[in-house]
Amino acid sequence: PDRWRLSPDKFGKDFGEKAEASKENSKSSTEKTTEAGLPSYFLQDGETALLILEDATPFHEYTLSFLAFALWDPTEMYNHITNNWGDKPADIPFDIRKPYSNRFAKEELKRWLKAHPKTDVVRFTTFFYHFTLQFNHEEKEKFVDWFGYGGTVSVEALEVFEKEYGYRLRPEDLVDEGYFHSTFRTPTKAYLDYMDFIARFVAKEAKELVDLVHAAGKEAMMFLGDNWIGTEPYGKYFKEIGLDSVVGSVGGGATLRLIADIPGVRYTEGRFLPYFFPDTFYEGNDPVPEAMENWVSARRAIMRKPVDRIGYGGYLSLAYKFPKFIDYIAEVAEEFRDLYEKVQGTKPYAKLKVGIVNAWGKLRSWQAYMVAHALYYQKAYSYFGILEALSGMDTDVEFYSFDELLEEGVPKDVDVLINAGDAMTSWSGGEIWKEEKLQSLLRAFVYNGGGLIGVGEPSACSFQGKYFQLADIFGVDKEMGFSLSTDKYFKTAKTEHFLLEDFPAENLNFGESQKSIYALEKETEILEYSDGSVHLSAHDYGKGRGIYIAGLPYNMENTRLLLRALLYSAHKEEEIRKWQCTNLSCELHAYPEKGIYAVVNNSKEKQSTDFYDGKGRKHSAELLPGAMHWYTID
Repeated sequence: PDRWRLSPDKFGKDFGEKAEASKENSKSSTEKTTEAGLPSYFLQDGETALLILEDATPFHEYTLSFLAFALWDPTEMYNHITNNWGDKPADIPFDIRKPYSNRFAKEELKRWLKAHPKTDVVRFTTFFYHFTLQFNHEEKEKFVDWFGYGGTVSVEALEVFEKEYGYRLRPEDLVDEGYFHSTFRTPTKAYLDYMDFIARFVAKEAKELVDLVHAAGKEAMMFLGDNWIGTEPYGKYFKEIGLDSVVGSVGGGATLRLIADIPGVRYTEGRFLPYFFPDTFYEGNDPVPEAMENWVSARRAIMRKPVDRIGYGGYLSLAYKFPKFIDYIAEVAEEFRDLYEKVQGTKPYAKLKVGIVNAWGKLRSWQAYMVAHALYYQKAYSYFGILEALSGMDTDVEFYSFDELLEEGVPKDVDVLINAGDAMTSWSGGEIWKEEKLQSLLRAFVYNGGGLIGVGEPSACSFQGKYFQLADIFGVDKEMGFSLSTDKYFKTAKTEHFLLEDFPAENLNFGESQKSIYALEKETEILEYSDGSVHLSAHDYGKGRGIYIAGLPYNMENTRLLLRALLYSAHKEEEIRKWQCTNLSCELHAYPEKGIYAVVNNSKEKQSTDFYDGKGRKHSAELLPGAMHWYTID
């Protein structure tokens, strides 16, 4: 269709003015075989560009990095495809850094505010730069990165960056070998500088728009999605924007906590699923099961940290055609009102404090292991389950970067640290584990009574004869083929252990799991061993303990396993008999400040459960599917 071939002249005055003057900023050719830069030039031929390489080496591979302008706003492109908008004109994105676009945004907002005096809240969807999202000529998604900064790059941005930071970004600093700095990649200094540069600019420009809204006597709300890049709600500039509230899409417990935990706003709002779009609301489909699953998974997190409002999005005319769905949403709304009235503004009981350790730290709070917002990925679900489990667990959770630990040490109020991810990713850490100071810091933390849980390939970096650099804490390492000559004797798994009191080991699901994990010594408590590999183990280290888990996709069994692993590693086993349900499908949330607690059924079936109160006394309850019972603390 013609809409896939928009002409550059649709950009208007803001584009093309610096094309010739900025060639060195916008293109680079690289020999992939040797990583050497090569001279190159373009020969323009109509709508095609031909790259000529002089003196190329035969059978070597070359790549070209080039800067292109987006011709179609990604969200509008998605809506075009999803809703079959046909010949409706396509909207172009605009860059607030360009003078005409900047002036237009502010003047148009002033006009709009004056024309809508009765509007109380202005919701920005979001501000300026869309996360990286591209569709191909077949109308299929080609590339998506919910954290991608690709849409922020321009000649103007590169030139201002050089003036502010004193060095020039190369195309490779942004292209990143074709990975485009996925959050799974350990960020480089140049990329962190660039993110900081964009975040400062976005905060400054967004504040000007928010100030206009406030001057008109209205509240300013931001949608956490679409054009959210650079706002970074957990970054150091977000509060400067001055927003009153944030609303975001809720895919489950972790994404609800991503919204609810945002600091510096007066209230937060969750937009629940499903969207009222034709891909769900069509004749013959029942949207209630998806809505129920979404609500129950998010409700766990609400019990720990509620958003202040909930809502849905899409075409109301579609939802009205499904009366059972409307009735269910009315039930959800009423339950939320009652729940919010009870728990808002009070701190729930926490058995301990957990710290998630990776290369990103607080900046990516509740955002680890995500590619597209809350969607399943085979390489990620075995780790994302950790966040989903923690989102509704009776623990306090913080996120720390390796650099933060190196500079400030492990905070004294942290009971257990978790390092989880595939080797060489930002989540596991990669080369940072060669830092002697980091290794010693965590060894001291565990030796003096802390807990360390590793999932997948924790502290993994082949170095000095080990793969897991903290193998001495975990009591296990991974065979990479280099030490096959050394026999591995320890293969017998225990059948009775604190971690296994709620289920036998064979019931556990380790997701994509790991192979070739072996115990280093007989003192390692092997709790699951199959197919020649350890998948679950515990190991004493001084006064603390290390726990190894091969993978942790989200389900009720793994949620309980993680809780038990946290308590065992911190020597707080007695907490399993305080404010706790015995039935894995049920959870208990206590609010000592208000003198109340709730027993919750997280399943679609009727459940019976025993539960312990804060004094360890046993009680029992019968709960209908998805039901919640409230009690008074005596």
